[in-house]
Amino acid sequence: MAKFAVLVCMVFLVAFPASVVAQVTVAEQVQVGPPSLRRAEPPSSSATAAELESQGDDLRAEKSFLDAIDYFRAALAKDKNNARIYNKIGISQLQLMRPREAQKTFQAAIRADHEYAEAYNNLGTAYHYEKNFGKAIRQYKKAIELKQDSATFYVNLGAAYFARKDYKEAMQAYAQAIQLDPDVFEHTGRTGIMLQVQTREERARYSYLLARMYARTGQIDRSLLCLKRAMEDGFTEIKKVYEDEEFVELRKDPRFTELMAAKPVAIPE
Repeated sequence: MAKFAVLVCMVFLVAFPASVVAQVTVAEQVQVGPPSLRRAEPPSSSATAAELESQGDDLRAEKSFLDAIDYFRAALAKDKNNARIYNKIGISQLQLMRPREAQKTFQAAIRADHEYAEAYNNLGTAYHYEKNFGKAIRQYKKAIELKQDSATFYVNLGAAYFARKDYKEAMQAYAQAIQLDPDVFEHTGRTGIMLQVQTREERARYSYLLARMYARTGQIDRSLLCLKRAMEDGFTEIKKVYEDEEFVELRKDPRFTELMAAKPVAIPE
């Protein structure tokens, strides 16, 4: 299975698990692991929809995804056509590595609320998971039409273009993400799911593109760190750093000269 990782240059400091790191539409961060077993008691028939949804949120935070889905479905039975709950079920299904099920659930969320930007974004992510990048891009763009101030949506759009090796479009999307949130690549977004399929070669190129964007916006420290990561991942076109106009100011920094002279050795996987 391809390796999945959050779109953050700094995350390359740690090993890349064969998993998806996801940020859901509430503020907690969860990571996909092996399918969980049901551990919770069955949903109470006397509980309200809000109570069931809240319990589902707690179970999902504990990575008890199957139990969470049970509680969300029980909540949905009492609050039919609730797009938010459909969306949470879809996220849980995707965390269980069930993208086909998640696609249907996100589509149900969209039918329930045609203006629900996060559902379009997450549907795009479910397509992205299966490497159907064309469909993913269409959904990400729809999410952006509905909610233009989400850096996460632009990151996901850039990820899909990057996966298709359309680096110009990827750069434009990533640049827009940074404009909306200069720290977007240092943390996961508060809505949607940021997903990226990355081989070592792709990681290297991705780090280099980030270095260019950070240099363009004057974030020298971050640019240098990403350049170093690109070199450590064996970026074969590193000499472009002397040609790309984004690095004009960076090339004047003594730390740049030191970095290039040091020639960080590619770290074996």
